Amino acid sequence: MKILLLGCDGQVGWELQRSLQPLGDVVALDFQSRDLAADFSKPDALAATVAAVKPDLIVNSAAHTAVDKAESEPELAQAINADAPGVLARAAAASGAWLVHYSTDYVFDGSGDQPRGEDASTAPLSVYGRTKLDGERQIRASGCKHLILRTSWVYAARGGNFAKTMLRLAGTKTELNVIADQVGAPTGAELLADLTALTARAAMARPELAGTYHAVAGGATSWHGYAKLVIETARARGVPLTLPADGLHPIPTSAYPTPAARPLNSRLDTRKLREAFGVHLPDWESGVRRMLTEILPA
Repeated sequence: MKILLLGCDGQVGWELQRSLQPLGDVVALDFQSRDLAADFSKPDALAATVAAVKPDLIVNSAAHTAVDKAESEPELAQAINADAPGVLARAAAASGAWLVHYSTDYVFDGSGDQPRGEDASTAPLSVYGRTKLDGERQIRASGCKHLILRTSWVYAARGGNFAKTMLRLAGTKTELNVIADQVGAPTGAELLADLTALTARAAMARPELAGTYHAVAGGATSWHGYAKLVIETARARGVPLTLPADGLHPIPTSAYPTPAARPLNSRLDTRKLREAFGVHLPDWESGVRRMLTEILPA
């Protein structure tokens, strides 16, 4: 099998370079690739790349994920998050290839307090959410064989992440305010990459499994709860912190305004994924603790 991986240098893309290897020959490209076009800001060139590689499977982990910045550059976000996936999908449909694409909890408005299923009404609050939703629509409209995996709060040991930011701040501050009314599931890039390999292989053998799935770690927490686990784990491992035990304070979203509105409820119901593919989704805490083991000093 030949696999075309796009966005290979991102958090998920880096892990996909590992998880996809057992499935076949992986051609991994990022925006800077020279021999084959993979710059999602220029979507039309991507069709030629698909034609040149002739993949059986296309995995797209590229995205414009700077949520606040997207508010000031909606055309770029539209090109990367919607139009480029649409080009890939139409090329996949023409060649008979499968396409795996990642979407987000931001396609929902974040109301309520219950996990949303795949068929729940969408109502994105931001440019990022709207462009990701349009990407989903373009893929479905293409008629290609596809898996769309909606996920949330993605992190990885490699590169910047929320945990590293909290550790840096806890090492220099005596008071730290973190949002407590946004709730979701921190999901490791390595978990998402492993799920991708598993679901892609199964779906290619059983095409009736094609469609949209929610793919996040088990359980849920707030950003404040996430920060608390990170800081408590670091303290238990003897990492020097200036933040006292009572220095982490919960605040509402309204106290920390941002250019892009965030959904308060990012809970996603994963029952469809678990039942269709027979997978177990570990609790978010186990993934975060494993990531901390990698980034904290021994």
